[in-house]
Amino acid sequence: MTTTVKLPDKLENALRMRCAQEGRSLSEVMRDALTAYLSQPPVTASAWALGEGVFGRFAGSANLAENRKNEWADAVQAKQARRS
Repeated sequence: MTTTVKLPDKLENALRMRCAQEGRSLSEVMRDALTAYLSQPPVTASAWALGEGVFGRFAGSANLAENRKNEWADAVQAKQARRS
């Protein structure tokens, strides 16, 4: 398979110089680099990293799950009070 990779001039020049110093082809060095890259486990974001932007952003009671019955009863009473 043939693949084209666009590199900045500075990176391409450095790569060509290194290949010439080592007596290796560009393709050989790129294959080795890709093989090394793909042999590493993929980096997955933690649950904290994925939700970091939304954690703690909303005001309100922090213990709604613990007090759900009381919160529900208060909401029902408030609704009934508005009706009467």
